[in-house]
Amino acid sequence: MTTEAFPDTLATVLAGVHRMVRRRLRDGLTAPPLRGAQLDLLRLVAARPGIRVSEAAKELYLAGNSVSTLVNQLGQIGYLRRETDPSDRRSARLLPTPAALERLADWEARRSALMREQVAHLSDEDRAALAAALPALRRLAQNMHEEVERV
Repeated sequence: MTTEAFPDTLATVLAGVHRMVRRRLRDGLTAPPLRGAQLDLLRLVAARPGIRVSEAAKELYLAGNSVSTLVNQLGQIGYLRRETDPSDRRSARLLPTPAALERLADWEARRSALMREQVAHLSDEDRAALAAALPALRRLAQNMHEEVERV
């Protein structure tokens, strides 16, 4: 593969893996599937309960009104609770509901099982190559994150 083709090929492969993981995890769902942005917000709120809408928008690189729409959608299905921030009455803090935490735990368990199953089908050499690539992939993600922060 040429040096010029590598970045595009990497992006295509990563997107394809991500898309297939999402598709496979939709199979067997008993609840309606969540869209990517809904799941991203839910995971963020579960990791940082009490996060403000504006902070979530910045963290997810979304417009504030887009996050507000997602909050309303997730609130309607019982996954997010919005409460007034006691330190700033104009601001709302976001909290996951027990149903949301249960759904996320199920999603994480199913994702882990899927990846373990798929990685087990690979050769020892392929598993070693993927393990060796993880630090570089983390640096790539960090570089992209830092670049967006500077803009």
